[in-house]
Amino acid sequence: MAKQEKLPAPDPEEGEEGEKKVETKQGFVKKLLGNKKLLMIAGGGALVLLLGVGAGLYFFVFSGSGSSGNAETASVPEIPATPPQVAYYDVPDLIVNIQTSDGSAAYLKLSVSLELFTAEEKAGVQALTPRIVDQFQGYLRELRADDLKGSAGIMRIKEELLRRTNVAAAPYRVRDVLLKEMIIQ
Repeated sequence: MAKQEKLPAPDPEEGEEGEKKVETKQGFVKKLLGNKKLLMIAGGGALVLLLGVGAGLYFFVFSGSGSSGNAETASVPEIPATPPQVAYYDVPDLIVNIQTSDGSAAYLKLSVSLELFTAEEKAGVQALTPRIVDQFQGYLRELRADDLKGSAGIMRIKEELLRRTNVAAAPYRVRDVLLKEMIIQ
């Protein structure tokens, strides 16, 4: 047997005739579409960019909703040509004894003014003053000195006095109860 000469192993890139296959170059788009990771990152970036542009347009261009878009006129509130129709009625000063934790005597002097919607209601509320004072007396006598401490305590008193005033002056509505003086002694 004759020795066979060892032929070099065929190159996988060579064809039958020994010629190298021409490598087909993939286009940039095909590479992008083939690489899922890169496609997801690019899609997320595009989404963030679109959301940013949309938010910028909304806040800076369309936020005026009918106004001229001038920043100076948007920040200054418009002052009405005529003042609001309000009237004030002063309730007579109230002096009541309040409860203390140690049982000692403590007194509360309260001066209140009622804010009404119109001046015509002032006469009606004036006629109902005894009913309003009675409501105030009943509530204030049940208070303790600790109930009057701090701004939260004062706001609770104002809200309760407003509620009781609107109940006592039933056909008339009171807008607010304004404290003029409050002394605890």
